[in-house]
Parts: sequence; structure tokens; C-alpha cells
Amino acid sequence: MQHSALINVMVKAALRAGRSLKRDLGEIEHLQVSLKGPANFVSLADKRAEEMLYTDLSKARPGYGFLGEEGGTREGTDKTHTWIVDPLDGTTNFLHGIPQFAISIGLKRDETIIAGVVYNPANDELYIAERGKGAFLNDQRLRVAGRRNLNECVIGCGLPHIGRGDHALFRAEMEAIQNKVAGLRRFGAAALDLAFVAAGRLDGFWERDLSPWDIAAGQILIREAGGTISGIDGHDNAVTTGHVVCGNEYVHGELLKILKAAAK
Repeated sequence: MQHSALINVMVKAALRAGRSLKRDLGEIEHLQVSLKGPANFVSLADKRAEEMLYTDLSKARPGYGFLGEEGGTREGTDKTHTWIVDPLDGTTNFLHGIPQFAISIGLKRDETIIAGVVYNPANDELYIAERGKGAFLNDQRLRVAGRRNLNECVIGCGLPHIGRGDHALFRAEMEAIQNKVAGLRRFGAAALDLAFVAAGRLDGFWERDLSPWDIAAGQILIREAGGTISGIDGHDNAVTTGHVVCGNEYVHGELLKILKAAAK
């Protein structure tokens, strides 16, 4: 199908960086058995992918700002547009050779995310969305799941790891939700978790303490797939606060109520 020039720019950049990550993934198996270990290699893979994305996006749209996980903020002459990029979401998965990771590219115009691309090079799944034009997975139109009974729903979540997040709060939230749903899933790549909600694979998702590049592209995917996404306080501030909850309108509302009660 035909996409806008903007989406074509984003897809082209994601596919090129994805080819690099896919080659690097093939090296992980060999590095796992080395004494040095693969961590340094993965860091280089991450940075190399971000530089490729920066080069391609800047060439196509000179002047746009760039916010990346590795390089931080790079100011542009166009103050209304900013790329928000995670070159490798799911680094720990990648480090272990688990094929659940993605490149995430969002474009913010003023304070609104207007386009997003999430690409998993391991299985060649490409999610795209543009404001007012729908969300797609490999050119198939996406809709969020329609379930309205929580006890039939599978909900995704993040899981705070060592040195990060409020572990006690997460345990309270997990217990509260676990008692009401069919199952919980933790896949380890938030951009893909959000894409899974847009695709109806997950009925909902919540996580705290994320970064803008984890959420930006996924946010527009969910909205263009007919879903609802917000901060955990219910306001439209997920990208700025890093706390996110989403699903169809009903699931989103129910998760908000459960999380609010669990936090007391």
C-alpha cells in the first residue's frame, strides 16, 4: 500500500538500522561464550544503530530536532518538530539473543505525536501509524481488542529490575490486576508491548518509569488503532511522566481504577 512521504522516510531509516541490528544479533550467540561477554558489543550495536537513524532522518528532514536514548537531545533549527528515537528497545533481550526487541521512531510536532514506526528486525514485523490515517502491521490494518470482561483479558506489564523503580508498588499493582485478569505477560520491550496492544495481541498494558522514546511511537499506534492511552493518573502525559496505561476504552478505564486503588 502507499504511504505518505513522511512514513516512507521513517520506514526507510528503520529498515536500514534494522539490518545492522539483525547482523549484530547473529554475533550474540558467539559472544555469549566469551570471557568478555557481549555487553560492550551490544552497547556499540545500540550506538551504531542510533547514528544510522540520526543520519538518515536528518538527511531527509534537515532541521528537525532529535531525542535519542544514546545521544540525548540534539537541537534542530526547526523548533516545532522532534524525532524521538530508541535504536534498540529491549536491550536485555537482545543481549541474550531473545528476538523480542525493536527500533522505535516517533515524530512530535509541537506537543503532539503525529507519526510512529516500531520495527522488530528479528521477525520483520513493521508497525506504522500516522495521525488520522490508521495503524498498520506489515500493511494490515490494526484494531485494539474488543474484550470487555477483564477475566478474559491478557494484560502486559513492565517489571522493575535491580536498582530501578518502586518494587513494592509494582507488587501491589501486579497482585491487584492478577486477581482480575486471565493472565499477565512481561516481554521486556515496551515499544513492542504497546504495538501488541494496538494489534489486539494484548488487551492492555501498564508500566512505570519509562522514557519518551519507549512510548512515543507506541502511543500513536494505539490511538490510531482505536485504543486509549494515558498516564497512570489518567491524564494525557504518558510521554512526559513515563507512566503509561492503555487498552480499549473499557480496559483502560478498569486498569486505571485498579492501579489507583493499589497505590493507596
